[in-house]
Amino acid sequence: MSNESGAVSYPKSGENIGRGIKLMHNAQAYSFSFDKVFEHSASQEHVFIEISQLVQSALDGYKVCIFAYGQTGSGKTYTMMGNPELDDQKGMIPRSLEQIFQASQALNSQGWKYKIQASMLEIYNETLRDLLAMNRMAAQDGTSSKCSIKHDDSGNIQVSNLMVVDVTSISQFSLLLRQAARRRSVGRTHMNEESRRSHCVYTLRIFGVNEGTAQQVHGVLNLIDLAGSQCLNKSRATGERLKETEAINTSLSSLNAVILSIARKEKHVPFRNSMLTSLLEPCLGGDSKTLMILNLSPEVSSTGESLCSLRVAARVNSCEIGIPRRETQLGSKDGGAEQDGGAAEETSWTPGTFSQSRRRHGSRCSSSSCLVWVMRPAGLLLSLVYLDETIGLTLDCVSPQRAELDLVHT
Repeated sequence: MSNESGAVSYPKSGENIGRGIKLMHNAQAYSFSFDKVFEHSASQEHVFIEISQLVQSALDGYKVCIFAYGQTGSGKTYTMMGNPELDDQKGMIPRSLEQIFQASQALNSQGWKYKIQASMLEIYNETLRDLLAMNRMAAQDGTSSKCSIKHDDSGNIQVSNLMVVDVTSISQFSLLLRQAARRRSVGRTHMNEESRRSHCVYTLRIFGVNEGTAQQVHGVLNLIDLAGSQCLNKSRATGERLKETEAINTSLSSLNAVILSIARKEKHVPFRNSMLTSLLEPCLGGDSKTLMILNLSPEVSSTGESLCSLRVAARVNSCEIGIPRRETQLGSKDGGAEQDGGAAEETSWTPGTFSQSRRRHGSRCSSSSCLVWVMRPAGLLLSLVYLDETIGLTLDCVSPQRAELDLVHT
């Protein structure tokens, strides 16, 4: 089945039905095969079903990270936020939050009590901004207490001076989401009427205790909407927009360098080259379950960037970021606590029918995955490609003929 522009099509016969995608670029066809492909009839709900058990893992005591990446205008914010006011258009973030609250309430009958805390920040021009700060103007111009990334002796990352809010209901969190959305940096560019000019990070910290067994769990759910990569000659950016574009591209280039270092199993991974990669270090460099949603535009004018995205995704298929581990303690009647060994639980990752595909095709031990979502310009789903154990990136202005895609060329 092909899309309206003819740039993207899917095999109608053979072993790659439901797993393949073909991209036309400069009159040449490029074929890729992944684990699963959803055609245009799929919806936001279908996509969320695939990731719902990953979200559930945060309640079980795992670190979970889900983030959207792609060129500007490819549908990242639609994927992550959608339209929260319409049930069928809710994105991954509102659906994830609803599931967390509903599941935590259902577990009350089993003796579990949960405390949920939320924070929301953006990275704008390599500066951290608290989107929940009481003084909006002070947060934007930097006159309030500045947020900064701190590393403790154990290697954990904390953001100083970041407002953390205790959340007790879905309606309260929805209000915080609307507040953060209003405060996020947005601007008009030649490529996008309403372009997000920052990376946005929504974090839920989940603390659970079972009153019957005294078991404790601590999970984290990071939901990230990255700013879009842009070719400078296409964006026609000048002034402040040019500065924003350069900062976005530089941080995404740093992310690519981190991904490639991990894929090559290099001893040094340059996490601290940017604010973005510093924040993502716990997700990419340790025991987290991490999912990237790669958004592709089906327009003919975007095939160069789309081809780079698919090639990088296929190339880093061997990227392994470690075995996910639960953060849990086994309590005792006298109030003491015993640290759990944190063994990996393969059964906690069973997103829809993909678990069957994973067993059928075989998989390495890895906790990173990638969804590739090809979007119509109007924001309607065209297709979804699931890449097992893959992290894919859309690189900016890189020739698709290049074998090495280490840097973003501007």
